[in-house]
Amino acid sequence: MLRSEPTPSRARLGVSAMFFTNGVIFSALLPRYPEIKDTFELSNSAFGLLVVAFPVGAALGALFAGRAIRALSAPTVTALGTLLVALALTAAGFSPVVWLFAGALVLAGALDAIVDAAQNVQGVLVEQWRERSVINSLHALWSIGAATGGLIGAAAVAVDLSIGLQMAINGALWSVVAAVSSYLSVVPDEVRARIRSDSAQESSVAVGSPGARRHAWRLLAPLVVLAFCGTLIEDVANNWVVLFLAREAGAPAAVAGLGLTVVLGAQFVGRLLGDPMTDRWGREAVARSGGVIIAVGALLAMFSPAYPVAVLGFALTGLGCATLVPAAFAAAGRVPGLPEGTGIAVIGWLMRLGFLVTSPAIGRLSDATSLSTAMVIPVAAGLLAALVASVVGRRAAARPRTA
Repeated sequence: MLRSEPTPSRARLGVSAMFFTNGVIFSALLPRYPEIKDTFELSNSAFGLLVVAFPVGAALGALFAGRAIRALSAPTVTALGTLLVALALTAAGFSPVVWLFAGALVLAGALDAIVDAAQNVQGVLVEQWRERSVINSLHALWSIGAATGGLIGAAAVAVDLSIGLQMAINGALWSVVAAVSSYLSVVPDEVRARIRSDSAQESSVAVGSPGARRHAWRLLAPLVVLAFCGTLIEDVANNWVVLFLAREAGAPAAVAGLGLTVVLGAQFVGRLLGDPMTDRWGREAVARSGGVIIAVGALLAMFSPAYPVAVLGFALTGLGCATLVPAAFAAAGRVPGLPEGTGIAVIGWLMRLGFLVTSPAIGRLSDATSLSTAMVIPVAAGLLAALVASVVGRRAAARPRTA
């Protein structure tokens, strides 16, 4: 039985459930995208613009994440925000026209960005309380939650459940889980104060000073690039894998509908292995290898002679991107000289701006050529991640070490 007072183990359990819930609640809608595309009679380009509504909202919402977290606390923001996300997605599911669906996605994206920042702030705080790395495993739970959401959506398709009713049931269930997990994840005020004090003593620049801001940007810039490369693969999985497998690779509908789950399942495995791999080989080496794996997987999908090869290729992209975003958030949460939550909120906002171009770019390129050719975009993302990780690794090796 869990103890009534906050403990590191209880907080770890709570924040783990936060990540799982955030993964499952939106991903349950994604297997319905081909149906939504057909219902609204959208071209690839129009569909690419529609699904970008969610990241547009996320980019707007992320601007307010830091302030919301400092005003209400990360656990409160997570519980309340999850309920509001569920309501927005339910509205999207019942939308009879495309512009209402897009508006609901914008609102859901804005709220989800705030929830995402809050759970990462709480995750980094719990990691510091436990004094052991947990961020990759937390994101692994997000991945398995997203894969579970994909299974829920695919099951709803199989039983011919309406999209609106599916999202209403899904949202009600996970809103309750979010409320419980937020309660369990609380870190005592005295522990929070000690962690902030320790971080302030480690920093050589004052919070909010011009020097702190310049130093923070230098540290955040490569993290943004790595995070963007990771989220680009997630965006491809969310919006295009099912269509690719069905329309380009010739997969049966049941197999194509599981494409998202395959990618996120592979990502889950990579994140389970992420903490020990990072401890053994270093963050930069793991990120560099991940970028190469992404590029190889996307190339396999591009030139697949049969749909099982395409499925394998997309699984490799999920495996390769697994540690990029968790590593970026963990590092951003520890950037010195910034108020609580600011580093994570900033990197979350900047990497979400990338979502504004990914799906429209793939849609335009696929209309001009083919969806197979458009997979050159994730190939390029993998190579860029490997290059940036190599540069960061060389810089780290060149810095003088102190005892």
